[in-house]
Parts: sequence; structure tokens; C-alpha cells
Amino acid sequence: MVLGIDSSEGYLEFARKQIQDSRVSFRLGDAQALPVESAAYDAVVSGLALNFFPQPSKALSEMIRALRIGGTVAAYVWDYASKMQLMRYFWDAAVALDGTVFALDEGQRFPLCQPKPLRQLFQTAHLGEVEVHSIDVATAFRDFDDYWSPFLGGQGPAPGYAMSLSEEQRFALREQIRLALPIAPDASLHLIARAWAIRGVRKD
Repeated sequence: MVLGIDSSEGYLEFARKQIQDSRVSFRLGDAQALPVESAAYDAVVSGLALNFFPQPSKALSEMIRALRIGGTVAAYVWDYASKMQLMRYFWDAAVALDGTVFALDEGQRFPLCQPKPLRQLFQTAHLGEVEVHSIDVATAFRDFDDYWSPFLGGQGPAPGYAMSLSEEQRFALREQIRLALPIAPDASLHLIARAWAIRGVRKD
């Protein structure tokens, strides 16, 4: 049996529509206070979320509480500071044009999203057999406009910043990014989206 937990009822409703399997269920809940029994699961996983929790250590403690002894707890987060290239090119260009936006960069905001602090978090929680690995996903774009269009949605730090700019400033940012990107002769773009994945085993 698989249980998915999220704090957004809208996301849960979407998930229920996408996955209609009697072995899978979804429940509204807070990762820092999981609505589940203790020692009830063989594996507990946080996907692309651990860095967003106000208290990652508390969320990890809850994940461990829900886990049977000998079970696996795992998480994966984007490598914002380096090989999440979609975002890296954006923020490098933004900071080059306006150094005051440095604090908005996820690479600065989420120091947890690197191997050393992730490992330290899991080891501090007294988990055994802690391992950290990279997961590289190829991200291809038809052309620059295909890359740029998600930043015009206005949701999230990078799109929100892009849409807060004047048309002139946004054009300057667009061109700064375009000049830095490794655009192929056929106009396509091939980048890497790297995540850091970590696992550990509950010992007691």
C-alpha cells in the first residue's frame, strides 16, 4: 500500500484523478506532523520538498517515526546551486544585471540542497547506511522560447521575479540568459536537471 501526503487539497485532488489504484491513497497533512501511525511503513520518501519545510529536521524526525525499524527513509532535492541548469542560467543572469536579487536565488536560499548538509542532516538523526547520489535528468528544449516561456507564468521565485520587471528590464534579462545558454546550431537546448538523492535506514 502507498500513501501520499500533501498540504494542498488541490494537489491531492489532481493526484487522485491521475492515479486510480486501490493500493494507493492520498491524505491531507503536514510533513512536520504526519497523520500516520508510528512504525507503520517500510519506506518513507520526500520528493523535491525537504528544503521547503520550515524545520527539515522535524520533518525528517516524523518520517523516521512513521518507519519500521530496518526501513528506509529517503529524500531528493534539486541541485539549485549547480546542475539544476534551467534555474542556474536564470539566476546567474539576473544577479549579473542586478546584484540585489542574489537573496532570491534558490542556490543561496536552500543550502540544504547539497550533498554535505544533506548527509549531515541524516547522520544527525542517527540513521544508518546513509548514502548520497546524484540523479541527472536530461532536459531538452525545442528552442530558446521553449526554455523561456515557463518564466512568464508568474508563479515561483524566478517567474515571479521575471514578471515583476518592466518590459525593458525583462528583455535585458532574456537576452543575458540567451547569450549564456549553450544553444545548438539547430536552435535546440540540451541542459541537465540534477537532483541529490539521499537514503538512510532506521536502526532503532
